Amino acid sequence: MKTIWVLQHTEAEYLGLIEDHLEGRNLRFRYFRPFAAGGMVPLEPGNADGLILLGGGPYGIVSGHILPSLGPELRLTRAFLDAGLPVLGIELGALILSVAAGGGAAEAPLRFEVLNTEIFGLGDAAPQQMPLTCYLRDRPVLTPAMKVVMTGPGGEVLGFSVGEKSIGILGHAGMKRGMAEDLIMEFAETPEDTLTGLTALGDRQFEIAEALGPFMVTLVRHCGWM
Repeated sequence: MKTIWVLQHTEAEYLGLIEDHLEGRNLRFRYFRPFAAGGMVPLEPGNADGLILLGGGPYGIVSGHILPSLGPELRLTRAFLDAGLPVLGIELGALILSVAAGGGAAEAPLRFEVLNTEIFGLGDAAPQQMPLTCYLRDRPVLTPAMKVVMTGPGGEVLGFSVGEKSIGILGHAGMKRGMAEDLIMEFAETPEDTLTGLTALGDRQFEIAEALGPFMVTLVRHCGWM
């Protein structure tokens, strides 16, 4: 049985709907919560088969309140990449992946929106479109070696691959409305017009859950967890 480490950055944001898909494939996951009392970021991959970096609400990489555990997380992400182990970055986690892989991050405002995405370059089994919930600030700056695999309505980058096994997604494909509500309540800083984001997420919750099935097949295969 493979074990995936998951770095969580807030109380509110966790794997959400993704948990069921990992459990259904007999993939174990272990949360690390550096923000909690006694929490820590591992120094090296150990016996893990991969790493998932979750979102962080209003935390940023280059703007706003910088993620307190950023330094150790960058080193751990780099260690996974150097070991040839897959990394899945979600929202803030995608920014961490971009920087750890030699790219960067640029300032962008805190936002909360549900976007229609176009997906390409991830194999024939991947869905061509899906809704994606984005709750984050800043944006990645990619290197020429990183490939864009997902774009938004305006052509903006919402997903990119690093090497053969790692991928960054500028949204949470398994977000629940309750998670977003808890994020809004957890922090003093919130995106503009949160009601519009919450309404869109609630209205499209079934569609999000339906799209997650084939997308998780694609992600698990891409990361080599099947």
